[in-house]
Amino acid sequence: MNAPLYNAEILRLTTAIPHDRRLTDPMASVERRSPICGSRVTVDLNLDEAGRVTEVGMLVRACALGQASAALLSAHVVGRSVTELAAARDELTAWLAAGQGDAPAWPGIDIFTPALSYTARHPSIRLAFEAAAQAAEDAAAGAKS
Repeated sequence: MNAPLYNAEILRLTTAIPHDRRLTDPMASVERRSPICGSRVTVDLNLDEAGRVTEVGMLVRACALGQASAALLSAHVVGRSVTELAAARDELTAWLAAGQGDAPAWPGIDIFTPALSYTARHPSIRLAFEAAAQAAEDAAAGAKS
């Protein structure tokens, strides 16, 4: 792993987070925090009748890796189902834990390949995906958390 942990693409994404405002009345809202660095990501979601994301809002107070992950999630979350978000969360978690192998199918997620050996950074990378998956599950269940 010769690539730098904080590469140009990660740094670019920190300034390009789509949906960077909270929703006024979301179906569900979930915050996740990394106890290691204190990064926080809050994800608000609305779903349609088919259980697909129609709107997303975010509040991101995270390190560069957490911001970049939130940007990737936010750019591709609209139209995703509850099942797809849970799978994305689980695939990202498994890939990071394995520390090797092919990156999950989520667009752009391979930019975190240099972080595979930095296990202390993994919680920040997972925050947005964990919050979105939980918010989607909560919204589908009709609960606000």
